[in-house]
Amino acid sequence: MKIGFDNAKYIKKQTEQILKRVEQFNDKLYLEFGGKLFDDYHAARVLPGFNVNGKILLLEELKDKTEIIICIKAADIERNKIRADLGITYDMDVLRLLDNMRGMGLYISSIVITQYTDQKSADMFKNKLEMRGEKVYVHKPIKGYPIDIDLIVSDEGYGSNPYIETTKPLVVITAPGPGSGKLATCLSQLYHEYRQGKKAGYAKFETFPIWNIPLKHPVNLAYEAATADLHDINVIDPFHLETYGKTAVNYNRDIEVFPLVKTMLTKITGNNDVYQSPTDMGVNMAGYCITDDEIVREAAKQEVVRRYFKTWCDYKEGRVANTSVEKLEIIMNQLDITPKYGLAVGPALSKSSKNGCPAMAMILDNGKIITGKATGLLTAASSLVLNSIKELAEISDEIHLISPIVLEPILTMKSKILCMKNPLLNLEDVLIALSICAVTNPMAEAGLQKLQMLRGCEAHSSHIISKADEGAMAKLGINSTCTPEYPSKDLYFV
Repeated sequence: MKIGFDNAKYIKKQTEQILKRVEQFNDKLYLEFGGKLFDDYHAARVLPGFNVNGKILLLEELKDKTEIIICIKAADIERNKIRADLGITYDMDVLRLLDNMRGMGLYISSIVITQYTDQKSADMFKNKLEMRGEKVYVHKPIKGYPIDIDLIVSDEGYGSNPYIETTKPLVVITAPGPGSGKLATCLSQLYHEYRQGKKAGYAKFETFPIWNIPLKHPVNLAYEAATADLHDINVIDPFHLETYGKTAVNYNRDIEVFPLVKTMLTKITGNNDVYQSPTDMGVNMAGYCITDDEIVREAAKQEVVRRYFKTWCDYKEGRVANTSVEKLEIIMNQLDITPKYGLAVGPALSKSSKNGCPAMAMILDNGKIITGKATGLLTAASSLVLNSIKELAEISDEIHLISPIVLEPILTMKSKILCMKNPLLNLEDVLIALSICAVTNPMAEAGLQKLQMLRGCEAHSSHIISKADEGAMAKLGINSTCTPEYPSKDLYFV
């Protein structure tokens, strides 16, 4: 993979800026963390060289000064909101975050359930956490939020929320996804701090949009594509332009809410000069760490195409409105690209048309195009991965990596014992079978060793693939997309 971003420089610069903010606010800063702490694959795809876990590694550097509060909205628990890239619910992601961060030695002081209105699922989640020894706080909706500032910034507003006890100078507020109540939690804490005579500050850790690159730069447009369902739009920060005479990029929600946030901060702190613009609030050094603009531009265009296919499939499955698809089409028009700009799209569709069955294609790092089709035994994803590792290991196509002796019991179990209607071997089945064969088959072992070389490769399917194949492709680090067509007329498709 060609590198266009200096991750080491990014961590260094971000760390320096965060510590400056902590010092600026008398060693007590509430830092709202935007984006994903772990597994930020979007950032890694549009900024080649970005470490998917770079943010959490940054916090690991500051762990002696840092504690973490995780927010989750009660309504997201109630409706089992899914984190799309991992396929798990937000409440399960909270548990994952707790385990992963503690495994790195980070201190998570508490969990906050926000906008709580007696949701039973939220009660169950709270009880589950408390039974495991976790400290859980509940914040209820504030009447008149966010308009009635006098009520919000009062004992009946933020003052009605329980104060979260913190001990470290840097308090990171994070969440499984957007709209989880991070900002309100930060401001609520600031209110309580000032009521107790303690001065504290607030800032935002953001990666996108990148404020100091052009508004219509493909990286910033890729952020719009990623948040199409939220209707985020990148705009020039008018407050920054008016105050400093300099152009800076921000997004509509921060621009819209800034006058309220500034007024609240002024009312809480008594200081009108804390921030003059939404851009001022952010700590974002990503733009200074781009080392090759052409590489990141191309990577961002490929990401827009991925988001287009993902959104189309979500629409086909009834998860998003057609306005999200239309938004992606507008973004592609702005970049002067089409869906076929995706590297593997054309070969996958050609293979499917030629064979009259679902097919997939992948572009290896050496530029070679590998294809695979669905058979009476394997899914298209299974065929594609096997064909790809054969190519990388220089194994003849005629050689079988997996022995029929291993495959037959799996097929028997799926069809006769589990009574599966369609007992095709999905990608996870094939990987397990391959690892078993590798014990006695040197060819299988050679192929198995090449799996890691598929990470970051681009793949496309002529049809929507199963959740099992989708998950396995993601675990291998393959950037896969699908044409929004089902492989059959069956309604039950997993």
